[in-house]
Parts: sequence; C-alpha cells; structure tokens
Amino acid sequence: MTSIDLPKYVHKVVSGGREYFYYIPFRNTPHQGKSIKLPSDPRSPEFWQALRQAQGVTGPVPVDTIGALIDAFEESWPTLQRQLSKGTQDQYRRYLKPARKAWGQLPAQSLRPKHVDALIRKIGAETPGAANNVLDALRAMVKWANGPVDLLAHDPTQGVRHFAKGKGHEPWTDEQLAFAEQNFTGALRRFFFLARYTGQRVSDIVRLSPNHIEDDCFHLTQKKSGAQPWCPIFPELQAEMARWERRPGPFLLQEEGKSAGRPFTTNQLWKVFDRERAKHPILEGAVMHGLRANATIRLRRAGYSHGQIGDMVGMSLEIVEHYCRHEDKKVSAQHVLKEEREKRQSEIVKPLENGKRK
Repeated sequence: MTSIDLPKYVHKVVSGGREYFYYIPFRNTPHQGKSIKLPSDPRSPEFWQALRQAQGVTGPVPVDTIGALIDAFEESWPTLQRQLSKGTQDQYRRYLKPARKAWGQLPAQSLRPKHVDALIRKIGAETPGAANNVLDALRAMVKWANGPVDLLAHDPTQGVRHFAKGKGHEPWTDEQLAFAEQNFTGALRRFFFLARYTGQRVSDIVRLSPNHIEDDCFHLTQKKSGAQPWCPIFPELQAEMARWERRPGPFLLQEEGKSAGRPFTTNQLWKVFDRERAKHPILEGAVMHGLRANATIRLRRAGYSHGQIGDMVGMSLEIVEHYCRHEDKKVSAQHVLKEEREKRQSEIVKPLENGKRK
C-alpha cells in the first residue's frame, strides 16, 4: 500500500485489500466537484499525468520560470527511483521558498551563479545555517533538472560556497549529565536515557517503541533523513529500561492534562524540558539535541570508527567528524604524549655497552 503524501483533493479508498484513488475537487465543501478516478499507482508517471488532466492542466509541464521548475521538481518526487523521505521533502519545500520568492518569474535559463550567490549571502548575513540549507535544496533541484529530465542546461549553483559551520549544538557537560541522571523522572528521564545512549533526534525518540527493538538494537527509519541506523542497547540503557512498565506504544507518553497517556510531539516534549531547565541553573545552555553529540563522543571514546558510529547513530561521516572533532584532537594529543613517554622511557633503560642500564 502507498505511504506517500497525496496531493490536495486526491482521495484514497481501500476496498477488498486494494487501493483506489479519486480526484474530487473541493471535497467535503459546498462546492465539491465530480469524482474522477485516477490510476492505481501514485508513484507512476501515468498517475500524475491523469491528475494534471483532471485538474484541467494540459500540455507539457511549464518549466520556463524558476517557480515552474520548483513546481515540477516537487511533483517529480513520487516518481523518483530513490525516494525522498518526508523529512527531506519538507526540508526542500521550506528552503526553496526563498528562491521562489526571489526569482519565481525569472526565466530558469537566465539564473546564474551570481544570482544564487547574492541570495545566499543575503540570507547568510543573519542565518548562515538557513543559507546553507537553501543552497543544498537548490543544488538538489538543479541536479535533478540537469539529469534525464533535461530541463536545465547549466548549473546556476556552480562555485557558490556554503557558510562555515558554527559550533553546532554543544554536548552536555559531565555535571549536567550527572544532574539529569539523578533528578529527572517520568517521561523526561526516559527521553534522557534514550537520547544519551542512542543519539537519535527528538523527532525519532518520541516515536521509539518496543516494536523498534530487534536483536538487542533499536532499528528505525529516521523521520528527517530516512536513514536506518542500528542502535545497540547498551547495558546502561538496558538496565534503565528494565524498570519501565511494559506496554504497547511509544516509550514516551504525556503525563499531565487532557493529553495524558497520549504520545508526545517534538514540540510538546520541548515544553516539558524547557520547564525543567528553567528550574535548575545547572542546566543552563543545555538543549535536547546536545545529547546526540554526547552519544557520538561516547562511542568515539570507546574506540569506534567514524563509519561504525555513523551506522549506529544514523549520521553522515561529515556530521560524525563534526561532533568528534575536539575528541579526535584530544585523542591525537594523548597518543603523541604516550609515544613521547615511551620514547623517553626507552632511552632511560637503554643498556650500556657493559650490559648495565643507565
């Protein structure tokens, strides 16, 4: 069965174990139109061609402007051989908006690197991270448009550079980790242990359940990236989980108000954490995402390679290296110091010609 997001006014009906799709303009409104049956596979080009015809759009998809090119790129996602995760789709939609606003009516073939560079610099003057995301979204679209669809004949992002990455989310200090372990209770405590020992994002931790456990690991599909890490359930986390009530559904459930017993959203869990952080000065500066850095650094200290950490946490090598950069420098310095000590020790005990030692 399909799991993709359907366009507006497309309605799915399941009957006899099969899926059927209909385009019903203004469905469930006083202006509801006639139901038009669509092909059964929403990932096929035929489905989208039939949908465009049902919408009254005829002829080839217009891609002569940047706005139309963005539309065509977004409409292509269900038909891509390598599917984009929902998180990636949301990311691209969000960060293509500045491009649409700036050049929506500009002929696509007229867009040049100087235009892209000017936009990226303008956005980056205030939010470098957002500027980098805009550039990444544009590059993804340009790569697609320059591919077999043959909608562009040049690369308007060529030579445009990212802004230097900032420090990123800082890992929690040893004091903050110890305080949380000793004082957090309920769902917040469960989140702390899951985040500290799996390194997953908040959006994935609120979804974690016993159903994600396989061969003493958490195996899940990350909401943002679509990565599928295998997170070992380390003894510290296993011991903590042994105290949890066994029940179906997510490990984290809300504990107060009308929503008690319901799963958390990312924002709801942030509110719980924010209230707790406000009570304790020792937690100043700590953010939930920082525990992702703690998990990565912990694995590096245990001697795992960047590739192994990436597999366990679901990170690119670049991000693993980013989180471990200080730890790797420390390890390198300690290794040099160890070699220097061993060298000096060897010189001290070097035998003399008479067989005695210095």
